[in-house]
Amino acid sequence: MADSFPQRLVLLGAVALLGAALALAAVERLSDDPRAGLTGAVAPSGWNVAFAGSRGPAGDAQRTTCGQVLAPESLGITHPVLPCGAKLVLRRGDAQVLSEVIDNTLVEGGRQLELTEALAEELGLEATAEIEWRYATEAATE
Repeated sequence: MADSFPQRLVLLGAVALLGAALALAAVERLSDDPRAGLTGAVAPSGWNVAFAGSRGPAGDAQRTTCGQVLAPESLGITHPVLPCGAKLVLRRGDAQVLSEVIDNTLVEGGRQLELTEALAEELGLEATAEIEWRYATEAATE
């Protein structure tokens, strides 16, 4: 049996209407889901281990890839992947410090993190060594 053009239009319209109704039902169901408003992933908890060392003394008006100008008293972390401003807690022995990523270009190879000289001193880090780090959470920063 040959379909006529008007019959095809009616069938196509019905399929489009059914698709729209299903899409609206899916949106309505998602709006009732309390997790639907989440826009980012929760930072992993627990401690990570990394090889870290001091990036050395800050040069005269040395600028980082994050746009900060380093001074001898600057506290910050260089990490090649994490975004500028990411808050991290560093721990070595009994020392624990909250800091942030201020650079994305490592000065020396063989390290996963580099610390400004002042931050390395706070952690008692004199050479490349293992330290623990984790993402800062609101509870950790209060």
